[in-house]
Amino acid sequence: MSSVNSKVAVIGSGISGTVCASFLAKNGISVTIFESARGAGGRMSQRREIAEDGRELFFDHGAPYFSLNASNSEVQSLVNDWESRGLVAEWKEKFGSFDCLAKKFLKIEEEAVNKKYAGVPGMNSICKALCHEPGVESRYGLGIGRLEWLDNDDSWSLMSLDGQELGYFKGVVASDKNTFSSRSTNVTGRLPPIDLNVVSNAALKLKEIPVISCFVLMLAFEQPLSSIPIKGFSFKNSEVLSWAYCDSSKPGRSTTSERWVLYSTAEYAARIIAQTGLQKPSSAVLTKVAEELFLEFQSTGLDISQPFFKKAHRWGSAFPASSIMREEKCFWDGKKRLAICGDFCVSPNVEGAICSGIAAASKLTEMLSSL
Repeated sequence: MSSVNSKVAVIGSGISGTVCASFLAKNGISVTIFESARGAGGRMSQRREIAEDGRELFFDHGAPYFSLNASNSEVQSLVNDWESRGLVAEWKEKFGSFDCLAKKFLKIEEEAVNKKYAGVPGMNSICKALCHEPGVESRYGLGIGRLEWLDNDDSWSLMSLDGQELGYFKGVVASDKNTFSSRSTNVTGRLPPIDLNVVSNAALKLKEIPVISCFVLMLAFEQPLSSIPIKGFSFKNSEVLSWAYCDSSKPGRSTTSERWVLYSTAEYAARIIAQTGLQKPSSAVLTKVAEELFLEFQSTGLDISQPFFKKAHRWGSAFPASSIMREEKCFWDGKKRLAICGDFCVSPNVEGAICSGIAAASKLTEMLSSL
């Protein structure tokens, strides 16, 4: 393939976009990843915080881990490769559930049904590594303002939010929902970079992908929470909390403090957003949320000491409520060489995002090889 015919833009550096970029590059296609954030990861990002005493703390505040369907040999082979490269490791901890009414643990795993994998030393390690593979260029802190299909040039033109011309590409992969979802307009006031109305009728169902909002609470303790016998558990009979994970128990993490990440229920997040709006929450709102989530954690009756670090974060639209292209695995417009991939296509988890990214890469590779 000539370099002119094999230049692809991937928008978003989450697991779906970076897996897609990696597969394209291995097939001789030149790839540029555009990411609006400061680093790779998307919902697999790792958060760096500084405590009041100057200590550096890291939290996987998005996807805490991932598991695989035993029948998915292609993804399992990929994860095996990541494991051999030291990018992921099995998280060999038991999980369970806690009943907030009975004030007791109801169920603790004797043996995990599926292996739990965690990125090492953070969940974003996989995405960071894939962004630096041969044939992949990554540009961070660069939001896309407009994507335009040029019929005469048979290519896509990309422009940044500040009006910077970013070049012409023979194909585009959109793995960031904000590239095409109408929900982003409600937050930013700007139209999405891609107008799906001019793509195809089949693409229109992507405009309104149902999403679930969630607040997370990052906590750091001087001493282990010894009253909790497991490192991950769901909450039953709580209107506020859904899950809790001991982040510092994952492989490759610092154990100088014990760090937990708590996830709110979708109902709690919806209630707060109904009061405060979809715009970025203020520090006062996040402080209030942090207090409410921690109080619910304490109300379990477990011996929860005061943390030396406590901070909330909101995921406004990161978690898809359903998957809309289970059979196709990604949206594909062959005429314009546009692929849209993500966990909202196959299944709302990391494995689904990986499958979708592979499918998008396959579509583009096949099309570009024939040019």
